[in-house]
Amino acid sequence: MSMSTFTKWVAAWGNATSITDRTAAVYAKDITLRYPIRICFSGSKIRFRFSNLTGTEPVTITSAFVAKQVPQTANATTYTPAAITFDSKVSITMAPGTEVESDSIAFDITAGETIEVSMYFADFTQMNAGTLITGPLSNGKYSYGNFAKDRDLPADLTRNTNWFYFLNTVDVFTEEQNHALVCYGDSITAQDWPDYLALRAWDAGFRNVSVIRRAVSGTRILREYNCITYAAYGLKGATRFPIELNVAGASAVIIQHGINDIIHPVGVEVNKFRPWSDMPTAEDLISGIQEIYLTHARKLGLKVYSGTLLPIYGWRTYNENRDAIRNAFNQWLRTAADFDGCVDFDAAVRDSARPECFAPGFDSGDHLHPSAAAYKAMAEAVPEDLLK
Repeated sequence: MSMSTFTKWVAAWGNATSITDRTAAVYAKDITLRYPIRICFSGSKIRFRFSNLTGTEPVTITSAFVAKQVPQTANATTYTPAAITFDSKVSITMAPGTEVESDSIAFDITAGETIEVSMYFADFTQMNAGTLITGPLSNGKYSYGNFAKDRDLPADLTRNTNWFYFLNTVDVFTEEQNHALVCYGDSITAQDWPDYLALRAWDAGFRNVSVIRRAVSGTRILREYNCITYAAYGLKGATRFPIELNVAGASAVIIQHGINDIIHPVGVEVNKFRPWSDMPTAEDLISGIQEIYLTHARKLGLKVYSGTLLPIYGWRTYNENRDAIRNAFNQWLRTAADFDGCVDFDAAVRDSARPECFAPGFDSGDHLHPSAAAYKAMAEAVPEDLLK
């Protein structure tokens, strides 16, 4: 393929950046982070966005590298990391609340190859900008020490992680017909279905679409918490959406959001941070979608697809009133002319005999999050037209 066919930047991978869980240990030092990322587009250049959006202190990336993943059977010399630079410098300090974009790097990539993005942090680093995500394409590692340029991380100093810190977006300079599909939401979307959707698109031969995940567990459309207990539930929709929809080459967004607005309030006598005044009506949720999400997405020229909310029967705060709000909201999501279409996730995973419940085998066990089989069914529910 000629480089002359590469004409534009398109996001090939993306994640949200949010507040991390506030545990007793919030700093790291002398640590390498490594994230393998499967690239679905061929291209001639690559660039990276790093984020300290939710940090409250400056964060310095001492050095960062990108390399094509090579088999363990290959000679180690075939692993050739390229420095990721910022205004030609190898190190960058991100002020709190900011995101930075790297220089573009000449980097020939073929669709289907996996790259490894490695970052080294020499000094004490506040680990407060990251997101927990899962799925067959989502995993990382961290090592104590500086191994950012090494093919092999030392087993005795390395652990797996599903926390993705600081790395926010990977863009590829690619062909004109390639585009990005954004999946926006909460823990349901932070878990496996976007990865299964990316695999489905690839296996079906749709090679011109990337799946960009912008999802944070616990987030709500209308509100956010201001306490460290629930800080990791992240930012409210009005804050998140304009930042997270900064996606090169995006053509459409699937919005599957709102269940946490419904299930969180329990009253201050039960939990001082979860007053009944936070409880929305279906109309409140509808207004939030219209005013926060649809307005901004249309400004960006994106097609917008609604995603219905999944069953919650058996969840610890379930009651019929909450389910009535969910059903009324879902009915609007299915029928409103505001959208270009609806991805009916609820219909894909519910029990036909008891629609307030997950279908047999589709409940992870907590009566809120789907099983792996259900996440695959959610990926299958996305209309093929969105992948073409």
